[in-house]
Amino acid sequence: MKLLLCFVTVALAAQAGEFVVLSNGFRIHADSHVADGTVVHLQTSQGVIEIQASTVVAFEQEEYAPPVALPAGAPEAPKNATAPDLTPQELVTRAAIHAGLPPAIVHSIARAESGYRKDAVSPKGAIGLMQLMPKTAAELNADPHDPAQNADAGARYLRDLLQKYENDPHQVSKAVAAYNAGPGAVDKYHGIPPYPETIQYVRRVLKQYEKEQARQKAD
Repeated sequence: MKLLLCFVTVALAAQAGEFVVLSNGFRIHADSHVADGTVVHLQTSQGVIEIQASTVVAFEQEEYAPPVALPAGAPEAPKNATAPDLTPQELVTRAAIHAGLPPAIVHSIARAESGYRKDAVSPKGAIGLMQLMPKTAAELNADPHDPAQNADAGARYLRDLLQKYENDPHQVSKAVAAYNAGPGAVDKYHGIPPYPETIQYVRRVLKQYEKEQARQKAD
């Protein structure tokens, strides 16, 4: 059942955040949202995102897990303690969840782009496991040499491309092609550009995406 949005400005805040479910099946994590006429403003960890209210199916409350209190007398963790390093695969999964995307599609991009190599640099200058061009990384306010920021920015960039083509029947293939060749090329040719590299790239990513989905269903 689709959620009917009131065409008034309503601010909703949740202590644990929420997931915005879109008509294309994607879910975006947000701290809160404001419905303003035909537009919904999402407050996320990366800033405010604007989406069309017509694309929203529902808002799902995120379960809140209160912090676990330490037993009396238990030693506290050192103030300079850091979280253990995440593997490239874990970084990609976390980035996908933060961006509200199915991890399978982001993993497929990362695998095709760099094979999960944090130190990968392409002949054209793309950097890291999501192969961000320096200009794209700068626009996303990310350091491409930092694996966590690289994965996060790559997932956000893919999300932006998917949203750009959200009303297109070939949404995913166009977004994947735009990740490889740039949205300008996709718009110019009204679809996947006739570049052998891009054509093979899209086929490889979509095939891997199907495998990732099948594997996740089996788990």
